[in-house]
Amino acid sequence: MKVFLRKDVEKIGLAGEIVKVTDGYAKNYLIPKGLAVVITGKSEKFFKSCERVVENRKSVITTQSSMLAEKINSMHITIKRKMHDDGKLYGAINPNEIVDELTKKGVSISKNQVLFPKSIKERGTYEVTIKLSSRLQPKIKVSVVSE
Repeated sequence: MKVFLRKDVEKIGLAGEIVKVTDGYAKNYLIPKGLAVVITGKSEKFFKSCERVVENRKSVITTQSSMLAEKINSMHITIKRKMHDDGKLYGAINPNEIVDELTKKGVSISKNQVLFPKSIKERGTYEVTIKLSSRLQPKIKVSVVSE
């Protein structure tokens, strides 16, 4: 079934796109939640014209995201925490701390975009992934040091 997306839907598409999804997904999820509208033969022409606007928006978003990804790749942040004598932290580093440090450096992201390969519980340098989009996932170096 072809639908016109009213809002961005993760892993499906951006608002204003025409996408093909299964009938059940459209009828049971997208349409009742107001995320999409069914495309009929008559309305397809109208929605095609709306789709051109989305193409321009996509290129702008891609450009901004790639610039942000380059900026993040070149960054290195340091987090100072209290530690035991053997170098283990009293608590694990959480995504909010990474977001706060990036905000201080002028990068605005949300905590659900921060992906840890494993929990950070001791001193050292780690690579943390920042998920900007499904394709753009720059890595930032995070150093954990003692206060």
